[in-house]
Formats: sequence, structure tokens, C-alpha cells
Amino acid sequence: MRILLNGRGGRVGSVLGPGLEAAAHTLVDTLDAADAMVDFTVPEAALGNVLAAVEAGVPSVVGTTGWELEPVRDAPVAVFYAPNFALGAVLMMRFAAEAARYLPAAEIVELHHAAKVDRPSGTAKLTAELMGGDVPVHSVRLPGLNAHQEVILGDEGETLRIRHDAISREAYTPGVLLALDRLPTLPPGLTVGLDTLL
Repeated sequence: MRILLNGRGGRVGSVLGPGLEAAAHTLVDTLDAADAMVDFTVPEAALGNVLAAVEAGVPSVVGTTGWELEPVRDAPVAVFYAPNFALGAVLMMRFAAEAARYLPAAEIVELHHAAKVDRPSGTAKLTAELMGGDVPVHSVRLPGLNAHQEVILGDEGETLRIRHDAISREAYTPGVLLALDRLPTLPPGLTVGLDTLL
């Protein structure tokens, strides 16, 4: 597949580009030459990039968080968005949603590198939503971190901790490859969450 990778020189893009090429995809420089667009940029750029892809009739896979999804909800081509492409993070969210059915109190602590723009993270927001929507989220931004999230649930006499750590950005490549593989089968409009593909 020919892919326009927006954010190729960024934190995720610099790792994702070689991963896409290793999986036999070809990176191209324009939407005109692309079969799909992948976006790992910043919130201020993501919506414009996705709208340009929609206008060009090119489906998208988007990992940028913190942008407004509503304008592409009914796009005439597939727009796939996931706040986290690490398969372990998707499983963490699934396990947390299941645990929330049985343990009545929970809080989420998400920790990211100091340069992460959005707070709370898209993963934390989606986790809280999957757990019922009223789960407090604590955000930490510090040098030395990459991407980490812990869900702590409690009841009388016990706690349960569900934690995911993305030690390196290579963790996101398998999820992006899965999304690209499924992209031609997705309906037009917005699809949210890697869990919808598992």
C-alpha cells in the first residue's frame, strides 16, 4: 500500500516509517500518490490533514490525540482513529471495563513524556468512557517517561491494578499495521478504537 505518513520526523513517525516499509508498504509524499494516509502529528494539524485526505478520497488512520473528531464522523471515506495503537493498551482498557462491572470505585493515572500536548490523554479519556464515564483521571507529564497508564480499582479489603507501559514507540507499529490491513473493509465515516478491529 502507498502511504502518506504525516509526522514522519516526529516521535512516533520516525519509528513508524521504517516499520511500515519493513511490512512492504511504500511511503509517498503527496495525497495524490497515496492509497491511505497515516497521521501522527499534533492536534492543531490533525483535523486539517484528515479533511484534506477526505477531500482527496483517501482513507485515513489517525493516532494523533486531542483533535475534534465530529467534523469527520460522516466522511464519505473511512477515517480510523485510535487514541492508542499498542495492543497491550487496548487489552488494558478492555480488562478495566470488565473489572469496573464488579469493583465500584476506580481512578486512572496516566503518565507521559513532558512534551505530550493533551491532558488527559486520549487513552485515559477512552478508558474512563468504557468504564462508565465518571472515573477520575490524574495526568503526569515528566521527562524520562514514554506512555504509561494504570487503572486502580477498589472495594472493601482489596484493590486491583491494571497497568500498561509502552516502553518504546515501536509498540504502536503492530496496531497501525492492523488498522491499515482492515482499512479497506471499514465503512465510510469515523471508526474509533483499535478494539473494534480485534
